[in-house]
Order: sequence, then structure tokens, then C-alpha cells
Amino acid sequence: MNMLESGRIRDRIQKVTAFTVLAGCSIMSACSPVKEYRRPEVQLPEAYPGPAVSGSQMAEIPYNRFFLDTDLRDLIDTAVVSNNDMLIALKNIDYAKQSLNSARLGNLPSLNLQVTGSSTAYSEHSSKAQSSADLNAQDYTAALAASWEFDIWAKINNRKKAALAEYLRSTDAARAVRTRLVSDVAQGYWNLKMLDAQINITRRNIALADTTLTMMRLQYDAGNVTSLAVDQQDARLQSAKLSIPKLEASRSAQENALAILTGKMPGTPVKRIAGFSGKSVPDSLGAGVPLELLRNRPDVRAAEESLMSQHASMGAAKAMLYPSLTITAQGGLNSISTSNWFTTPGSLFGIVSGSVLQPVFRRGELTAQYNQSKIRRDQAELTFRQTLLKSVGEVSDALTQVQKTGEQEAIASRRVATLRQAAKNSRLLFQSGMATYLEVITAESDLLQAELDLADVQRRRLSAMAELYRAVGGGWKE
Repeated sequence: MNMLESGRIRDRIQKVTAFTVLAGCSIMSACSPVKEYRRPEVQLPEAYPGPAVSGSQMAEIPYNRFFLDTDLRDLIDTAVVSNNDMLIALKNIDYAKQSLNSARLGNLPSLNLQVTGSSTAYSEHSSKAQSSADLNAQDYTAALAASWEFDIWAKINNRKKAALAEYLRSTDAARAVRTRLVSDVAQGYWNLKMLDAQINITRRNIALADTTLTMMRLQYDAGNVTSLAVDQQDARLQSAKLSIPKLEASRSAQENALAILTGKMPGTPVKRIAGFSGKSVPDSLGAGVPLELLRNRPDVRAAEESLMSQHASMGAAKAMLYPSLTITAQGGLNSISTSNWFTTPGSLFGIVSGSVLQPVFRRGELTAQYNQSKIRRDQAELTFRQTLLKSVGEVSDALTQVQKTGEQEAIASRRVATLRQAAKNSRLLFQSGMATYLEVITAESDLLQAELDLADVQRRRLSAMAELYRAVGGGWKE
């Protein structure tokens, strides 16, 4: 290409660019774009309803420092890495990232390379054949075409914002899966330990009941008790034995549930130490204030990011109603014969054009799409508000559960200590003839039930702590 032709193409590009910019500025002055996103006004209380829990905010503490049981921490570590729901959530992040990477390139021009060749034969009577040389027309073109749209109404920019918000939403959705996973593993682990404790308590009471039955049979042989007393004690022993298979079935199901949570095959044993002795979570932990849920709780963040995405999509839909300004340029080689195809500058060509496209009648499609985007945006805002209300309620409920189960555990512990001493005294009194067999049976039955209740209360208190930890947004920070 010589200097003269290059100058002509440059002049054409400058004229088209100036034309489109002027047209864009005039149109922009006549219309206003969608306003920038602003968080909806939310009226949150200064403190959670229910009892206050003072201390450092538990949402800021990573799970490996919140849960003090090393076996539980190992179980959670495995679940975070291998749980299938968690892996699916991470794949959703990768998927959203691909959309974001594509949207970020929206302001760049598109570029296409096209190579075409044609050979058309006409009859001598064809109207397109002006001479005998035209009976066989050939055309060969190799062209590089570029197209660039001015982002006047922020259509492309809003699509980028929507993609970014969706990427952030998928990230926080994965974090929400992780917080729920951490809580579920902890609660399942403590439920498993409760079943272990109840099985051990039941077996210990079976041994005591068996000893009592042997003693009653000796008393019956001596004529001190009736056969009714022996039969009643035997029935009580069989009732205690009957509960063992039920508890063992529940324990097996819980072990399988934990194995699935950790991405392992059901039947995989769960490492644990028996009993609830020692601290399981730190003392003096606070829930913070409701306003911090907007920062700490991932499902609340994901709900707002979904709202941001819908707001940006509404802006892109509105921009579709207005004119679009596009510059296209094409240049390359063209010839009517292959022998001259690459002969330059004779085979060079260049085309530059600018266009303004204003939708006039599309059967109401664009208006309907914009109105639908507004409806989806309103739905996302309502979902965000509902998620926030629900999260405040969950924290309040968990705070109440933590306090009340703590009070129940203290009472249940004193009750077990009292009944344990009463059962011991009843056996001594029975051996010395100062108590009846009914008093022994009643004392041992009361002790068994009290110990089972204590194990359940301990499990419920720890589960309430795990639920409070999840409700305030803990478990996803490293």
C-alpha cells in the first residue's frame, strides 16, 4: 500500500470516528442512564433479641481455633477438601469466572479473518454476462474485519458489573456452603459422641440391673422377696437390652452421614474419644451486632451480590432500547484471479463505515425484557431483605439455645450426681433389708434416664454453639 492510499484510509477513519462520537454525544444528552447501585435501606436492631453473649466476636475466629477437639478439626479439614457439595460450589466459581473474563473484554473491538473464493459460470444469454470474458467470473478475497461499539449507555459496562457481581455471588455462595458444612460436621460429630455415651450408659446400667437381678434371685431363694419382684427386675433388664440395638443403628447411620459429608464411602469409621469431657469450644465468645452480618455472613453477602447483578442487568436491558453506535473497518486483498491475488498494491482494498442503529419496532421484545429485568431486580431485593431478617432470627434463636441448654446442663449434672448417690444407697439398704426391691428399681431407672438426658443436653448445648457460630457467619475465614 502506497502513502497516498494509506492517507486516504486514515482520513476516512477519522471522519467516521468524528461522526459517531458527535452522534453519540447528541444522543447521550437526550437520555439518562440507569442510576448506580445503592444498598437498600435496612432497619437492623442495635443488638440481637434474646440473651447477650459477651467476648470476642466468634465470626472472626477460624474453625480450627473455634473447635478445640482435634478429632473434630481433622474431620472438618477432610470435609472442606473432599465434600462433593463443596466441590460443586467451587466449580460454580470457576464457571462464573469464565463469564467474568469474557465480559471484561467487552469494550475491545471484535476481529475476524475471512478468506473467500468464488467462481461463477454464466450462459452466453445471461443478463449478467456483458461480454464473453464475463461468462466465467471469479472473485478471491482475504479480509481482516474489525467492529467496535461505543458503550454510550453503559450497556457493556453493566454487563461487566453483572458478571462481576455473579462471580462474587458464587464465591460467597461457596463460603455459605462451607459454613453450613462446618456446622453440620460438628453437630454430627457431637451427635455421634452422644450416641456413644448413651450406649455406654445403657450397657453399664444393664450390668447393674443384671447384678440386682442375681441378688433378687438369691433373696427369692431365701424367701425374702416374691417371684413378682424377680420378674419385674428381669423385665426391666430386657427393656434396657432392647434399647441397645436401636442406639447402635442410630450410631451406624450417623457414622455413615459423617462419612458422606467428608466425601468418603459409608462405613468408614470416625475417629473419636468417648465422652464430652474437656472443653469443646472456647469460653467468652460474642455474637457481635446485626449490622456485622452484612460483612460476615456469606449468604447475606451472596443475596446482596445477586441484587447487584440484577441491577446491572436491568441497566443493560434499558440500554438495548437506545441507539447503538458502531464503527466497522475491513481491509485485505481482493482479485478476480488467483494469479493477481497477492499483487500489491493493486489488490489491496479498505472499507471504513460507521452506523447508528435505533430499535423502532421489535414486537415489544425489548420493552418486555427491560420490564422483566426490573421485576427480577425487585425480587432480588426482597430476597436480600428476607435473607437478612432470617439471619437475625437464626442468631437470636441460637443465642437463646446456647443460654438455655447451658442452664439445663448444669441442672442435669446436679441431678445425675444426686441420683447416682441415691442408687448406690438403695442397693446398700436393700442388701441390709432396709429398702424394698421397688426402691432399688426406681433409683436405678431414674439414674439411667438422668444420665441419658445429660448426654442429650450436652450434645444440644454443643450443637447450639455450632449453630450460633454458623449463624453469625463463622467458619469460612482462614
